[in-house]
Amino acid sequence: MSALRTRSILVPPVPPPPPSSSSSSFSSSRSPRTLSLLSLRLGLATWFIAPRRSRTQGAGPNSEPAMSDSNSRVAADMDCGGDAPSVPSGVDYAEIVVVRHGETDWNADGRFQGTLDVELNEIGRRQSIAVGERLSKECKISAIYSSDLKRAFETAKLIATACGGLEVIKDPGLRERNFGELQGLQPHAAASAYPEAYKALRSQKTDQEIPGGGESIDQVYQRCTTSLRNISMKHKGERVVAVTHGGVLRTLHARACPNKHPVKFLNTSLNIFHLSDGDNWVLKSAGDVSHLSQIEHLRTGFGGDRTSG
Repeated sequence: MSALRTRSILVPPVPPPPPSSSSSSFSSSRSPRTLSLLSLRLGLATWFIAPRRSRTQGAGPNSEPAMSDSNSRVAADMDCGGDAPSVPSGVDYAEIVVVRHGETDWNADGRFQGTLDVELNEIGRRQSIAVGERLSKECKISAIYSSDLKRAFETAKLIATACGGLEVIKDPGLRERNFGELQGLQPHAAASAYPEAYKALRSQKTDQEIPGGGESIDQVYQRCTTSLRNISMKHKGERVVAVTHGGVLRTLHARACPNKHPVKFLNTSLNIFHLSDGDNWVLKSAGDVSHLSQIEHLRTGFGGDRTSG
């Protein structure tokens, strides 16, 4: 399952399904956490099997428009030259730019990485430098947080270097989901070697843990949403970066947009969240890889196939 190198245009995300009367009443009577977990659960089987991995040169449309929400605010001007205030003065939210780590060889092979400490490959390093250069030209970054796993931490360090040498703060709450016995395996091998663990991964039960020390959806949800909420409380009125993994991004997306179809979270994609008092989450944009216009990258990503984080 090694990646094909192509020069095709990046495939845009599948559009969300049309709204229905049942879905509107469903959303009004359930809490954000309940809706988010149901969104994650219902998407597991649908998005599990990966297509053959291929690469593309350059970026295509893969972004989520600003959410329509009574608690939303106008996003900060993104063309600030790196020196302007992080967000407009007087606002009551933190702007958190959540970045998926750069590419690894296991991403290219379609393996479950989970909590195994896989390093970036050379393409992943180039991607990380590119996203760092982009962020250095935008609004001022106050802090950089990262999962403590190597692939995320190295991505964060390359971003920090481009943005003036900020210290990278490790946050284990941002690490990838533990896939238990499935870690290090490709899906077909995982299904054959560990059928019970594979079945647990595909289960629609959000409290289903994966044999071999793997986490449930509930556990990942609690861990990573708490982490992002804690970061937001420390940085109200500021713009910060958090480098994490595909599975975490999928979960954060479900928390902010429980009724929307997931987008593809490609390596080093930018995803901008606004978090404010009262635990209000607004997703301003998602899946942005325009900084990879001159760098080849895998066109399959977590959310579109969810096989490697």
